Amino acid sequence: MWLQEQKLMGECVILEPLSEQHIDDLALAVKDGEAWKLWFANVPHFNDMATYVKAAMNGAKEGDIVYAIRAKNSNKIVGTTRYYGVDANNKRALIGYTWYSNSVRRTAINTECKLLLLKNLFETHEAIAVEFRTHFFNQASRNAIQRLGAKQDGILRNHQIMKDGSYRDTVIYSIIASEWPAVKCNLINKMCMYE
Repeated sequence: MWLQEQKLMGECVILEPLSEQHIDDLALAVKDGEAWKLWFANVPHFNDMATYVKAAMNGAKEGDIVYAIRAKNSNKIVGTTRYYGVDANNKRALIGYTWYSNSVRRTAINTECKLLLLKNLFETHEAIAVEFRTHFFNQASRNAIQRLGAKQDGILRNHQIMKDGSYRDTVIYSIIASEWPAVKCNLINKMCMYE
């Protein structure tokens, strides 16, 4: 297997491989901000967290690696993220299914999560590219992806049917291996701004 499930540790965050032990903490985390109410996002309702976690763990059988995000300063679980669509033959993966408690948005948490995930892909596993996807109308997510240094590749129109029956246009971004050194410098600089 190309990517290995492992704990990733930073200065302010720990990415822990997801387990059923995280269900209650994630249900509590998602209540902070009620992100499941965003029609353009796929964030689980707190009552659906057990199903969400079990489905995510089943994705590991297909090569996904799913993390619970722990803030080191509070020792609380504050969200989740994952590698998915892992393509070992072409050394590529997508990063997504990311959501956070409202209280940690616009903090160093997301920046460091992405730094850890990207560093693991590009430096440990020699990825040639990483991809991000989001809903066309999820402007907050699009802005966050662009702040990382990812470039927009295109838009898949009517790509998915959402839970409310609407069609999702999916915006695709990527970072390629040759861009990683500059992206890494950018993320490290952003981390310094939070100190």
